[in-house]
Amino acid sequence: MTKWQQLKLGEIATFVNGYAFKPSGWNDTGIPIIRIQNLNNDNASRNYYNGQLDEKYRVVRGDILISWSATIGVFEWTREDSYLNQHIFKVVFNKLKVNKSFFKYLIKQKINEMLAKVHGSTMKHITKSNFDNIPILLPDINEQDRIARILDKAEEIRTKKKLANEKLDEFLKSTFIDMFGDPVTNPYEYKITNIGEACYFVKDGPHKSPTYVQEGVPFISVNNIISGKWDFSKVKYISKEDHYMFKKRCHAVKGDILYTKGGTTGFAKLVDIDIEFSNWVHLAVLKFDNNILNGKFFEYMLNSKYCYAQSQRRTRGIANRDLVLGEMKKIAFYLPPIEEQKNFERIALKVEAQKEKNQKVIEQMDNLFNSLMQQAFNSSL
Repeated sequence: MTKWQQLKLGEIATFVNGYAFKPSGWNDTGIPIIRIQNLNNDNASRNYYNGQLDEKYRVVRGDILISWSATIGVFEWTREDSYLNQHIFKVVFNKLKVNKSFFKYLIKQKINEMLAKVHGSTMKHITKSNFDNIPILLPDINEQDRIARILDKAEEIRTKKKLANEKLDEFLKSTFIDMFGDPVTNPYEYKITNIGEACYFVKDGPHKSPTYVQEGVPFISVNNIISGKWDFSKVKYISKEDHYMFKKRCHAVKGDILYTKGGTTGFAKLVDIDIEFSNWVHLAVLKFDNNILNGKFFEYMLNSKYCYAQSQRRTRGIANRDLVLGEMKKIAFYLPPIEEQKNFERIALKVEAQKEKNQKVIEQMDNLFNSLMQQAFNSSL
């Protein structure tokens, strides 16, 4: 059996913190700067530095990076040479022979352990001294290679399933454009309408904070629908009495649209469940004639770039963003014949059903991967 050494992270590699760039030093040209947002999102905006820094701040393809403030995570850089911003470590393997892939999984496991210890609180950052002193078990390089191969294969399968759902999303968006044309140019010259004209009911939820209870009627907020699907994992509850009072003003039922109007604005979710609930002021309820407007078509239309851009132009405020109902009603869109809308709904439902199947496999793969990680770092894989 391979012997695992008891070490500290600082004994196996050097962790170089990024350069403390000032916003005044950012440019539109020069060498790209890696900020935490660029690790999480390849499409995030980039800043540039038009000058020369110590080479220790340069990141090249294949370097391992660890964000240690606000967002805690480990990443392998796959893009062009860049300079590293502060709050991110570059890992320099200059002390022991270490498999990079094994190291990534090791750090992920340690991050998971640290997050579990804070019991749901947000872990703001890890100081360098604390990071260097994190205890780890390290096997010899041959065992690292073996474990990395197993975990890499499991990760590859998991990633392919996740990409499959992304491809299905892309397919549905392209199908929408193929069927109805670009909303900006309206090539089929469909009738132009807007939310105020197409909906006979446009109201938001109660404007006062409710009294929450342990059990009762779900009180839906933006966070419960923003992912594009229902998320009741952190839903709050109100009493039946408050629900009865609130529903006199605004009551969503199956077939209606919920539309986000406060904080994160401009996202639509079709109510396709039979659960009784109330909704917060930051959600508007849209009711419409199903003989003219199909709910699934309407959901995808409102979530299109065309309608979303309108919602952002009409949203007021910066810190406290609000898409007031009067402005919401002005959001325009085209209105194809109802049968064509229903044809799109049939395609969308099939695609969403396949995504649900894929998601179940992804969850199984996540559980398997987490189990493999536990085994790997308990020296039992």
